Amino acid sequence: MRVITKRALREFWEKHSNAQAGLILWYQRISDSNFKNFNDIRQLFHSADLVKNFTVFNISGNNYRLITYIDYEYQIIFIRAVLTHAEYDKENWKNDDWFENS
Repeated sequence: MRVITKRALREFWEKHSNAQAGLILWYQRISDSNFKNFNDIRQLFHSADLVKNFTVFNISGNNYRLITYIDYEYQIIFIRAVLTHAEYDKENWKNDDWFENS
């Protein structure tokens, strides 16, 4: 899959260095894979959750959350947010227009 954009990951791990290894591993696994649907994602990422239009990944032992939108037809994964668990719990990421309307 093509990831749009890796820069969001890099910017996050520059602020949260403990997330770097987990985000790089996630990026490598996603980039090397082709997924047809959410069930395919769950085969590789057992803790991934589908929340409305977003797929949420736990990163680094659930310390961080990666919010994505996946276009399976075109094999593109859009990074919508990378958050600490505390930021995720505030649920501000649900204000994203893509949450229900993409």
